[in-house]
Amino acid sequence: MPNSFMQEFGPLLTGTQSMTYQLLDVLTDDDLRFTPGGTAMTLGALCREMGEVEHSYLQSFKTFKQDFNYRNTEPGIETSVEKLRAWYKALDAELNATLEAMSEEDLKKMIDRGGFSLAVSAQPHVYLQALLIFFGKASIYLRVMGKPLPQQWQDWVW
Repeated sequence: MPNSFMQEFGPLLTGTQSMTYQLLDVLTDDDLRFTPGGTAMTLGALCREMGEVEHSYLQSFKTFKQDFNYRNTEPGIETSVEKLRAWYKALDAELNATLEAMSEEDLKKMIDRGGFSLAVSAQPHVYLQALLIFFGKASIYLRVMGKPLPQQWQDWVW
């Protein structure tokens, strides 16, 4: 049985994570090479960056310390929708399993975020904010590309 936190928060977490797959469903590999211009990164680089952010949150629940130093150097991760999908699925599964396995005592611990600490029970909320920020950024790319925004994105983000 999941801990009290995941009983309450789990559906919001998985519902928000599902929006990542809605993005991937409307993209092609060629779309990942798109940049709106200037010094903006490609959409694929933005997607890789979000995976790196999720990795940081996942590790924070395991070590009770957060840093954002991890970089995914897998060849093609920025240019393959299927590689991104597989990576996101693995990250989501491990993140959710890690949160579900936490004891009630673990949920009371603090995570050192390098300059300040945050309660374990608050950290997933900050992760969801990071996801929503990513969706906001990605929605700009979709609009510039003339791609449709998934309905849940229209309801939650735009």
